[in-house]
Amino acid sequence: MRYVTEHQRTRAPDQDGHAAVSVPEEPGRSQGPFLTVATALFLLLAGANLPTPLYAVYQQRFGFSAEVLTLVFATYAVVLVPTLLVFGRLSDRLGRRRVIVAGLGAAAVAAALFAAAEGTAWLFAARAMQGLALGMVSGGANAGLVELEPRHDARRAALLATLAQTGGCAAGPLAAGMLAQWAPAPRTLCFLVGLTATVAIALGVLAIPEPARGTRDRVTEPARGRRSRRRIQRPGVPRAIRGSFARVALTAAVVWAVAALFLSVVPSYVGSLLGTHDLALLGAITAVMLAASCAAQLASRSGIRPATSQAGGLILLAAGLLALVAAFPAHSLALVLVGAVLAGCGHGAGFLGAQGELNRCVPGDRRGEVTAAFYTCVYTGVAVTSIGVGLIARAVSLSAAVALFAAVIGATALATACRHLRARRRHLDVAARGHGLPLPDTCRSNTPQ
Repeated sequence: MRYVTEHQRTRAPDQDGHAAVSVPEEPGRSQGPFLTVATALFLLLAGANLPTPLYAVYQQRFGFSAEVLTLVFATYAVVLVPTLLVFGRLSDRLGRRRVIVAGLGAAAVAAALFAAAEGTAWLFAARAMQGLALGMVSGGANAGLVELEPRHDARRAALLATLAQTGGCAAGPLAAGMLAQWAPAPRTLCFLVGLTATVAIALGVLAIPEPARGTRDRVTEPARGRRSRRRIQRPGVPRAIRGSFARVALTAAVVWAVAALFLSVVPSYVGSLLGTHDLALLGAITAVMLAASCAAQLASRSGIRPATSQAGGLILLAAGLLALVAAFPAHSLALVLVGAVLAGCGHGAGFLGAQGELNRCVPGDRRGEVTAAFYTCVYTGVAVTSIGVGLIARAVSLSAAVALFAAVIGATALATACRHLRARRRHLDVAARGHGLPLPDTCRSNTPQ
């Protein structure tokens, strides 16, 4: 594989104040492997969210309590987060393709367990396998998208990564709800479809070239260094980017905490609000939020600075939470939809800005490791939401739990938005004093000059 050398890049300031990179597509580098990895990520997230509209059905059929349902969610998170920490680092060393295929295999097992579920224990096992699958794939797949992008365009890789994840989260509940409502075998068919698609994309991933830089590193680094790297080590973030990493990771955690609310709690919230058990409708509410996210990502893919995108997204997110809370006393489906659209647009703009800033600034030889640390923050936010709101709802009520969550996350979102705007202002002040382009501190140590 031929890599672009520094003299082949053409540079001019872009809208972020960075040195823009315009790289022609390399001979022999096609879109196929890039799109294959994106499709794998999409299907993985879709499969992980297929159960969303079905939990009420499982609860009624298997006769378990709300506390047990919370533990099912907790099982997913407890497995996912440590798996992310381990496999993000391993994808740098063993290669992206190998780790992605193994994760897709775990996802196929999870789909089979859900399809065959005959009791609560099956749900625990299936959710554990889904957590394992997503933890194995997330870091390596996101890093692989950056490495496989034919023009080495980190912004485009970030866009496709966020679209694949958000679109998958939207497609899963929507497809499962429609099949459960209108097709035969409501607890089985959607998982059989997911199982078939997962096996097919795993075969596709096996056919692509290995994108990882880790393979080259093993060839060139000294044998003593290779021996020390064989041990599993806790992933870390390079000191030079820790400040900005914390800022973008907090943005991602907050926006995905709200997405988790729509995926795990809002279907029950809307069901109580409207007095309905229509699985297609409840799945559609979640899909509206995530479809709005995809639309916002496409709209903000160019011309908006990452800090501005993240700040604006967080403000929209807070507004969406306010509308969602107001919907319950008003008994208004319209307010729920307004909240879903506002929160979705905030999610899309905020997450795309965070992913794009991260992609441009992470050192190539630690991309899988740092990406895994980033997604550990994301899924910690998801876990806290799914488990915390469920437990609070048992102590008070579902509407009160959602209101409390909205207050805490809304305040965090607004405070983080202010932090992004202050950071952007500092960079512009540096530029105004004649110190060159307003380059974010995340990029100073590793962006070629």
